[in-house]
Amino acid sequence: MIERHITVELAQLLDSTPAVALLGPRQVGKTTLALTVAERRPSIYLDLESDADRARLAEPELYLAEHQDKLVILDEVHRLPGLFQNLRGLIDRGRRRGRTAGRFLLLGSASMDLLKQSGETLAGRIAYLEMRPVDALEVSAADIAKLWVRGGFPDSLLAASDRASLRWRLDFIRTYLERDIPLLGPRIAAETLRRFWTMLAHRQGSLLNAAEFARALGIDGKTVASYLDLLVDLLLVRRLAPWHANAGKRLVKSPRVYIRDSGIAHALLGLAGQEDVLGHPVAGASWEGFVIETLAATAPAGTQLNFYRTAAGAEIDLLLTLPGQRLWAVEIKRSLTPKPEKGFHQACDDLGAQRRIVVYPGSERFPLAHGAEAMPLPDLGHALRGLE
Repeated sequence: MIERHITVELAQLLDSTPAVALLGPRQVGKTTLALTVAERRPSIYLDLESDADRARLAEPELYLAEHQDKLVILDEVHRLPGLFQNLRGLIDRGRRRGRTAGRFLLLGSASMDLLKQSGETLAGRIAYLEMRPVDALEVSAADIAKLWVRGGFPDSLLAASDRASLRWRLDFIRTYLERDIPLLGPRIAAETLRRFWTMLAHRQGSLLNAAEFARALGIDGKTVASYLDLLVDLLLVRRLAPWHANAGKRLVKSPRVYIRDSGIAHALLGLAGQEDVLGHPVAGASWEGFVIETLAATAPAGTQLNFYRTAAGAEIDLLLTLPGQRLWAVEIKRSLTPKPEKGFHQACDDLGAQRRIVVYPGSERFPLAHGAEAMPLPDLGHALRGLE
């Protein structure tokens, strides 16, 4: 079993907040983590995809009031969106009796319905926590390449072979398209959404060009935007915004788009093993997205992630605005002999970046020209985590 860093943070939130919403894609490990928490405190677990468990909540306030001394874990809570109003009353009555924390743990697949309902009725009573796929700090250095190729969904990462892992990921994609997304509301043809998702994989890390997608899919630009919004809301795609605070430069305004889990991106492209990935044109952009997701997971709360690119060619792959407005500029290279481009140093000068870091897949740190430093991904992840 993989030890997840989020376990400590979840326990701290449960000890300080009446309700915690643990959000993330299906199969990322939310239920396993919740059951681990349940072993450490009096709890009751209800799976709202189960007819039997939903029947128990026919009169939710009566049933849940009987378990007011326990942590109630509600899995797939978006299946009963009307439940949030009941939870609000139970939380408020519990507060008046001195029960101010650890009442409910809500697990959901990050649908907008879930966010909207909980935001409207549980304001001031709920904390949100995103559970991401396994990142590079949660595996050994020897397993980082496998993590990059297979992605961070535990069943994919721990599969017996690359082929078995690829089969799992293809089934995951099919289930999302044919079952989960329709269940969450949008009426989108599964084949059209698959084509869009696959096109995103081919253009991993590229600037968003909605008109290009619209022409290829035979739909309009607004529909492309709605498809992208859906995949972003489900935590399957990252829309990395451009830096925009420097008004003295002509800056790129379109976001970059990444499929957040590298293994899912590779599956959409039919890439099973490391040799397949390394031989494909997407390899560099896939590694870039993989690094970004690990740094997003390890950066201190409140860190802003952007990229920087000017019309003149100055560019930073990832710009981290840390708490206190400190700027760390990150260049991402797949080469074992990384050398940042001239445009990287120019961009760092433009912005006054405090640190210039080149992430590469090696194992040693060493200095580079112009005050930059080459750094393995785990080293930078640990440096960011140490800032908290």
